[in-house]
Amino acid sequence: MTWSIVARDIRTGQIGIAVTTCAFAVGARVPFVATGVGAIATQAFVNPFYGYRGLELLQAGAPAEDVVRILAAADEGQGQRQVHVMDRQGRFAAHTGADCVPWCGHLIRDTFSVAGNMLAGESVIVETARAFEAASDLPLARRFLTALKAGEAAGGDKRGRQSAAILIHDEEEYPYLDIRVDDHADPLGELARLEEVSRGRYLHYRKVMPSRANPAGVTDRAEIERRIAESMAAEEAGA
Repeated sequence: MTWSIVARDIRTGQIGIAVTTCAFAVGARVPFVATGVGAIATQAFVNPFYGYRGLELLQAGAPAEDVVRILAAADEGQGQRQVHVMDRQGRFAAHTGADCVPWCGHLIRDTFSVAGNMLAGESVIVETARAFEAASDLPLARRFLTALKAGEAAGGDKRGRQSAAILIHDEEEYPYLDIRVDDHADPLGELARLEEVSRGRYLHYRKVMPSRANPAGVTDRAEIERRIAESMAAEEAGA
C-alpha cells in the first residue's frame, strides 16, 4: 500500500519522513516527527497510536528497537502493521508484520530506513535506498524526492499512486517543511512542485519567525523583507 523513508541529515541535523501511496491523504496518517525526540512512520493497516505512543516512548528515552517491540507486543493486529522508527540517538528499528501484503519488507542503513508493503517488488525499497545514498549532496527534501522517484521507477505501489508527503524538522519544535499532496494523478510530481515553491520565499521567511534563539522573531515588516531578500540572494549566489 505504501513505502516511506525515515532519515536524518548528518550535515544539518534535520530529521524527517517522506512517504507515498495509492491511498488518500497519506501525510495525515503515516508520518510522526518530534524535534529532539525522533521520527516514526506507521503504515500498512495504519495504527495511528504507533505514532503517538511511539513518540511518548522515545521522549522517555526508549531506544528505537524497544519502541518497535513494545508497540507490536501491545497490538493484537501487529501482523497487519508496518512501522519504522528513528530515536534521538539516530538509531533505527523496524517491524513488518507477517500478514502485510507482499511485496513487503524493510531495510536499515546508518542514517535512514526504508519500509514498504503492497509493492511491485523488493527493488522498490532497494532503489529508494540507493538513490537516497547517492544524493547526499542535496538538501534533505530533495534527497527524499529523488529517492521516492527512484522507487516509483522501480514499480512503486502495485495498485497505482494517489498521495505523497514530506515532513522535516530541524532544531525548532515546529516543522521546517510539511508539504502534502492528498489526491493527485502524479503525487510525486506535484510534491516536487510544492517543494520548489517552498524555496521561493517560504523557507526564507521561516528564518525570521519566532525561534528558540529569538522567541519573538522579527516583527518589523521592512526588516523582514530585507532579510528575506538577503537570504534569497545568498542562496542564488551559492547555487
